[in-house]
Amino acid sequence: MARGKFMDRSVYDNHSLHKGKFQTKPGLNREVVEEISKQKNEPSWMLAKRLRAFELYKQTPLPNWGPSLDGLDLEKIIYFSRPDADESTTWENVPDDIRDTFDKLGIPEAEKQALGGVGAQYDSDMVYHNLKQDLKDKGVIFENMDTALQEYPDLVQKYFMTQCIPINDHKFIMLHASVWSGGTFIYVPKGVEVELPLQAYFRMNMQAGGQFEHTLIIADEGSKLTYIEGCSAPRWNASALHAGGVEIFVHKGAQVKYISIENWSKNTYNLNTKRALVDAHGTIEWLNGNMGSGVTMLYPCSILRGEYARSDSLGIAFAGEGQEQDTGSKVIHVAPYTKSTISAKSISQDNGISSYRGLVKITPKAIGSESHIVCDALLMNDGAKSDTYPVMQVETSDAQIGHEARVGKVGEEEVFYLMSRGMTEGEARKMIVNGFIEPVVKALPLEYAIELNRLIELEITDSAT
Repeated sequence: MARGKFMDRSVYDNHSLHKGKFQTKPGLNREVVEEISKQKNEPSWMLAKRLRAFELYKQTPLPNWGPSLDGLDLEKIIYFSRPDADESTTWENVPDDIRDTFDKLGIPEAEKQALGGVGAQYDSDMVYHNLKQDLKDKGVIFENMDTALQEYPDLVQKYFMTQCIPINDHKFIMLHASVWSGGTFIYVPKGVEVELPLQAYFRMNMQAGGQFEHTLIIADEGSKLTYIEGCSAPRWNASALHAGGVEIFVHKGAQVKYISIENWSKNTYNLNTKRALVDAHGTIEWLNGNMGSGVTMLYPCSILRGEYARSDSLGIAFAGEGQEQDTGSKVIHVAPYTKSTISAKSISQDNGISSYRGLVKITPKAIGSESHIVCDALLMNDGAKSDTYPVMQVETSDAQIGHEARVGKVGEEEVFYLMSRGMTEGEARKMIVNGFIEPVVKALPLEYAIELNRLIELEITDSAT
């Protein structure tokens, strides 16, 4: 990620002049799906899965709830675009123009200082992937999803879009299953603790492009992992689409912390799907920052299917001029004595709309379960808007559930007080925002806390100009 003091909006918004080696024509048909699978030399079962998903996609209408998708023309999206680069384990072998993009984003430097492994994807393909030797020696697998399909076909076939996110889940998962490319595969063996985080960064460069990476994480019994995803795209006049998929399996007693900072350009529709299956005594922790994209629909989901399983979700979303961030969290308590917390924070400025949309379901067998939801919204000025759409389905009397929602506005008195202490108006507003997002920032590794702070500062400045 980019170093705060050197970072400005151009790091994210400017595109590279790199010319790829292949791209499909805009629009989606059976031939495009078959071509993606052919170029990747996939086994027949994966092509069959893609084609089943494509048939479902054609039969399924767009969602009729949430933000408007009227500006998204799916027939103008380029669904597969390959950079002129092979995957490498050394940055020196990555083409200069692509490496320059990731250098500006700070990925190689972050790898040296604080990461156990890094993957870097550019449009539809991974261009760099590496894992520290000591983790390899412990049996940890950290691969490009396409590579994992070739090297660990049985493991991938068992877990890939079978029980966590099935291919018929919703319209954009059907699309994702049809055209997915790249992404991350992680397997952590029983009892292994990955002490340094693993990271993947997904960069979309193509105009009118689509990115459909798939992340599959398997944390075996008693293991521990922190995984970080970063995302960005340059600003174009044409609409772009991100519809990734994240599947996380947290087996008995395992702990997974999933951190995501999504900073897509304002012409991007971010329609992502993330879900975790958590077994007995396992823990999933979601930590999300969503900003940049014109429209976001993202609701990480935890299914607590083992006794004493736990899910904690903490997120921040920023919506400025012309943006609608429709985000939240879902938790389904299936087993007894499971616990969940959801803390959702949002900042809205100008005519930006931030919405919390969440679901907590406690099934009849989930006796003794507990869930607590807190939604905090900060409105920066009169045009900003915040909405809350919580759904709670409690099907047993032996459960505890609570929901709190608070909305506050940056007031003239607070700004005036800080200005009387020597701050400019802009500095005063940034200080108020920094205090509001502090719980999220404190939960991040230091380098990423700095990045999130700076990104929100940039969003506030960019939206106000």
